[in-house]
Amino acid sequence: MHRVEGRPQAVAHRGASRDRPEHTLGAYTAALDAGADALECDVRLTADGHLVCVHDRRVDRTTNGHGVVSTMQLADITRLDASRVAPERVRPAADDVHAERDWAPEVEVDGDALRVLTLRRLLEAAHDYLRPVDLAIETKHPTRFAGLVERRLVDVLDSVGWAGPRSPVRVMSFSAVALTRVKRLAPDLEVVLLIDRQHSWQVATSVLGDDWIAGPGIDLLRESPRLGSRLCRSGRRVHVWTVNEPDDLDLCLGLGVEAVITDDPRWALGRLRFDPAADHRRRSL
Repeated sequence: MHRVEGRPQAVAHRGASRDRPEHTLGAYTAALDAGADALECDVRLTADGHLVCVHDRRVDRTTNGHGVVSTMQLADITRLDASRVAPERVRPAADDVHAERDWAPEVEVDGDALRVLTLRRLLEAAHDYLRPVDLAIETKHPTRFAGLVERRLVDVLDSVGWAGPRSPVRVMSFSAVALTRVKRLAPDLEVVLLIDRQHSWQVATSVLGDDWIAGPGIDLLRESPRLGSRLCRSGRRVHVWTVNEPDDLDLCLGLGVEAVITDDPRWALGRLRFDPAADHRRRSL
């Protein structure tokens, strides 16, 4: 992981997904241009064995198509239009706080930037960018492919030389079993156990390696403030999702977390770099 001096790493959640269609090349390009330190994506396996960047089990919410990812061929998925932005992700204008919003189309990008993205294409974009970029890749479970998802992921990373000790990739999952599988296949890869309930973390501690990163959701940290403090005091590295509000970013700064995952990397970086109060808190940590 490329650490950032004086602040948490800003990780673009599904790209700059606040105002761009999630998981599209356009969203990731916007995130990189905004200065994001890392890109986050979810991966699922198609019926013919390709990893694609899709969050949901089905393509219905984010594309103009219908169907379950695991039953679809890559050629069919990549023809779909993925240019929709969910209304809850669009930041309203100051004078339009209560306006209802429909799906918002992406504009001013070429057609390929609006298609469902393969993981390999995302890796190429990160590799070719003019500065180092990390990737946080979440494998989605449950799935009918079970452990094949992690095996295929490690194969793809290995093919580009990113399965070893200097890899810019870390693998995330809510499944401790999935991450155990990743560490067995590629021991040098960093892994992040995502947690949305305090009980989940307590259950998982029996299988955690000392180097595993804790990935609590911001809702959990708000509801259980002692958990965040306990994790950070214990020396456990902490990456928090999904941080989109000033108070939540302040909470993460106060804890001294290593990375924040956000839908709006430009906004987050603006506060992290230029907010005087945040700068004072960083110096006092």
